[in-house]
Amino acid sequence: MTTRPLLFDSPFLLGFEHTRGLIERAAKAAAEGYPPYNVEAHEDGGVRITLAVAGFSPDQLEIQVEGNQLTVAGRRGDGSDAERAFLHRGIAARGFIRTFVLADGMVVSGALLEHGLLHVDLARPEPQRLIQRIPIRTAE
Repeated sequence: MTTRPLLFDSPFLLGFEHTRGLIERAAKAAAEGYPPYNVEAHEDGGVRITLAVAGFSPDQLEIQVEGNQLTVAGRRGDGSDAERAFLHRGIAARGFIRTFVLADGMVVSGALLEHGLLHVDLARPEPQRLIQRIPIRTAE
């Protein structure tokens, strides 16, 4: 029998079902091992994700954001290695899909492929502060 952590089941945390789903999705994505990657924090609050994608060309890579999920995919296409006879094959030649869950407000500011490394830069714009006054009605 497995028990779920009661982290978001507090009566004071209302509407966090979506957050629970994001945490579960992030835990699943963390179990993936290929390709290796780094995540760096920048002083301005931004983040850089660097993936080791040696052998992939820009047209074989795709970056997309849907909702709060960043997906980086690499697709191998032509099958040109099929006729080659490898004595040792230590360089991975398979496609991949790597996902990251983004905090609200984070945006992809750019991507750069250099020396077999794909850098994806994320920015965190300053959030707008919204104060809402709620009028109080009286029961008549």
